[in-house]
Amino acid sequence: MTQPDYAQLEAFALTLADAAAKAALPLFRQSGLGTDNKLAHLSRFDPVTEADKGAERAIRALIKRDFPDHGVIGEEYGEDRPDAEFVWVLDPVDGTRAFISGLPLWTTLIGLRHRGRPVLGAIAQPVLQEVFLGSPLGARLVTPQGATPLRVRQPTPLAEAVMATTDPFLFAGAEAEAYASLVGAARLARYGCDAYAFAMVAQGTMDMALETGLKPWDIEAIIPVIENAGGVVTDWKGEPVGPEAGQVIAAASRELLDQALEHLSKAAI
Repeated sequence: MTQPDYAQLEAFALTLADAAAKAALPLFRQSGLGTDNKLAHLSRFDPVTEADKGAERAIRALIKRDFPDHGVIGEEYGEDRPDAEFVWVLDPVDGTRAFISGLPLWTTLIGLRHRGRPVLGAIAQPVLQEVFLGSPLGARLVTPQGATPLRVRQPTPLAEAVMATTDPFLFAGAEAEAYASLVGAARLARYGCDAYAFAMVAQGTMDMALETGLKPWDIEAIIPVIENAGGVVTDWKGEPVGPEAGQVIAAASRELLDQALEHLSKAAI
């Protein structure tokens, strides 16, 4: 078993984020960008573009070149050695709906598991030239101007909290009722930010972000960023996020999380 060299792995994650940006950015806000629907057979809309595919190909090529013994799990191209000691978990464009709408809040999510546990993550927003990076070495925002530490907000009661989710219409049934209860107890809710909202929790400008129906590549890069910025990430039962992801909430403090779970736990699965 190999102990991680986090400085080396952080540097490599930044290299991967740069490669993904070079693949995706030239296609952003370009007319004629083709969009396929991965859920057309279900009469639902789940878009994918060449930006998603090209960015993941670029990341995978570098991993294969520099760390051929590492595994990869990616949204677009599936699993390769998912039981390896080190496994990269990739969402090349998280927020494809934002991407095809010309909104600069999509991100590239690059996570790393070590022995099955998320230990390093990068949330990259190339339009804004931001990478939110987290590992046991700490959490920081990396921009062309340099790196600054990330720290969640000071503990805030739910009644004063700023929260976010991608789309309230993603919740249905008991989840919708639980979400409505939570929104009613918070100060402000924002929408449409996808993973960028979680980055704002780490940044300290939002207090809480939550989603349902997530896949591992939607959340595993986020967990090390928020946790190493002082926050907490769990499922809606208050337990560690499992390998299947699903219902997830991130909060700036355990106290705020517990207050939120009083509303969400009734719909936890």
